[in-house]
Order: sequence, then structure tokens, then C-alpha cells
Amino acid sequence: MSNPSLARPLRIFSAGLLIALLDGCSALHLSNTSQPSFYALDNVYIKASAEARAMPLQMVPTLIVSAPHAAAGFDTQHIIYVRTPHQLEYYAYSEWVDTPARMIAPLIVSAIGSSGTFRAVVLTPSAAAGDLRLDTEIVRLQHDVGGQPSRVRFTLRAYLMDNTTRQILAWREFDETVAIQDEHPYGVVVAANRAVHNVLEQLGNFCSSAAENWQAPAPELPEKSY
Repeated sequence: MSNPSLARPLRIFSAGLLIALLDGCSALHLSNTSQPSFYALDNVYIKASAEARAMPLQMVPTLIVSAPHAAAGFDTQHIIYVRTPHQLEYYAYSEWVDTPARMIAPLIVSAIGSSGTFRAVVLTPSAAAGDLRLDTEIVRLQHDVGGQPSRVRFTLRAYLMDNTTRQILAWREFDETVAIQDEHPYGVVVAANRAVHNVLEQLGNFCSSAAENWQAPAPELPEKSY
């Protein structure tokens, strides 16, 4: 015969053990899925120009590239997606390794430097002096999920300025969308890299064309002594 006085404690112990095991499995599952994956924007698509523009060295400007700024809401390591206009949402377990502005800065230098238009392309902060300065702002870098296939959209605004006169030589807003082939975070990252590459390729051409309107300042002549 079973002892009724022991049945209730045993049931309580068994239930407690089952809950503990379930909690342990749940905690293990959460620990495996709650760790974010980190992704980068890189220069895998950027290729060097075949040849530099043939000009006298003294006529070739040096370009100073300011650190890019980002519009409100986009200065973050979160990968942003948009389902509803004007509402930004973040992926829970997928992030950039750094903010897009900081990742894109060296890519701008590589893309423009490969054109061969400039004597040097230098990223601030730097002690180097430059003839021209490029200021950029990331207007948006987001995954638009409203249509099928969904798309990554990247918008960059750029200003090229004469560093001596402070005159803006040219400005332009670049906007690229790339369809996502694989509806997973990695597919979003691949599309984002392609969109950034397309914009930076256009940015390099823009800077090269605008720099053609720049004229080197005439050298100061020494004062004559009588």
C-alpha cells in the first residue's frame, strides 16, 4: 500500500523538479538565441581605378574628408527596418559592428582615392592641409519591408567645398535601393553593402567632376625690394 502521507510531498517534489528542468532548458535556449550577430559594411566591392588623371602635380588638389554625420535615428549600431512610414524599428538580434557613419568613413576615402583625381584623400582628424573638403550626411540606411521583395535603401548627402574660400563647389544627394535576395538578416546586410557601394561609386565620380572646376590659387609673388 502507498503511504498517503508521502504522496503529497512526492508530487510536490516531482513538480518542482520538472519546473526546474524546464526552466533550465528555457534559459539555455534563450542564451543561445539572445546573443546578437554583428555585421559590417566593408570595401569588398570597391576596385581601384585603372589609371590616374594626367595633370601636373601642382594642379591636383588634396581632399580632406570630414567624418560623416548621420540623421537623427540613424546614428546607431542597430539595423533599422521600416514597416510603417516615419516609424523606425530595430532588429533584436542583428547589429552593425559600429555605427554606419564610422564604418562608411574609410570606405569614402577608398572609393574617392581609387579615382586617381586627387593628390591625396585624407580622413579627419588629421594634421594634413587640404585644398578641398568633403562633408557628408547619412540621411537613411534602412530595410524597407513594405513590398515584395523587400529592399534596402541608402541615402547620402554630400557637399564639396573649397577649403580656402569656404565656397561650396557642388552638392548632391545620392539615393539607392537594392532588392533583397534572401529575406534574412544576412541578406539585408549583403543588400546594404551593395547599396553603399553603388552610392560611393557615384560619389567618387561626383567628386572627380566637381574637382575639375577647382583652380589652384596663384602662388604669392615675393615683394620686390628697391
